[in-house]
Amino acid sequence: MILIRAYRAIDESATCKEYIKGHVQVLKDYGIENITSNNNHWINNPNVYCFIATDESNELVGGIRIQVANGIFPLPIEGAIGKMDARIYEVVKKYAIDGGAGELCGLWNSNKVKGKGISVVLVRAAISAINQLKFQTLTGICGEYTLEMFQNVGFVVNTFLGNNGTFLYPNENNIARAVGILNGIALNTAAPYDKERMLSLRDNPIRQRLETGPKGEFMVNYNLIVNNVTEITLPELYVTNKDKI
Repeated sequence: MILIRAYRAIDESATCKEYIKGHVQVLKDYGIENITSNNNHWINNPNVYCFIATDESNELVGGIRIQVANGIFPLPIEGAIGKMDARIYEVVKKYAIDGGAGELCGLWNSNKVKGKGISVVLVRAAISAINQLKFQTLTGICGEYTLEMFQNVGFVVNTFLGNNGTFLYPNENNIARAVGILNGIALNTAAPYDKERMLSLRDNPIRQRLETGPKGEFMVNYNLIVNNVTEITLPELYVTNKDKI
């Protein structure tokens, strides 16, 4: 049995530190130690929400975050690719004003559950909760090995950024893609199966469900109710500069 639950980052600092520890270890296992988006600043951001997976022994075995753009804390994608393509700042600002924007980031799962299928379950769970967080457009960065999974849940490569949507990130040995879901509420760009799974979780966020991964079926106990959602009030500068985007 895997438990996946949601919480606001500032409400559970100890859990966030455990999340960071697990994520850092996974990155080190892949030989990546200087990733710009992997820092602990988000722990103090009232607009960050975590979705974590724990096993039957209550060990944290994976996680993912959504950071909602608030005009104060830059999204991780801005820090990651902003120096390579400054247009990302305009993109985030545009969608933050027009319906709200956020980023899916910080995805990891431990070696203990490697190959089980936890990653896609976490991704679907987080996207299903967008309606609770009250924003529409979701952005992200994905590597070559996760591109198909991201496309299945509705992400489209932002080909107008970087080199046809690609960047050398987090280092020159890796290629990443800037991706986005324009309408995270309708999920029209998602594959039919993934769309059904996400909308089903949205309709019933507290449930048990059998999931299927590369190693077979496993039961997941979901509690995706996000408590203490922080209202977004964009700085006036964002609004007054809207026509300049």
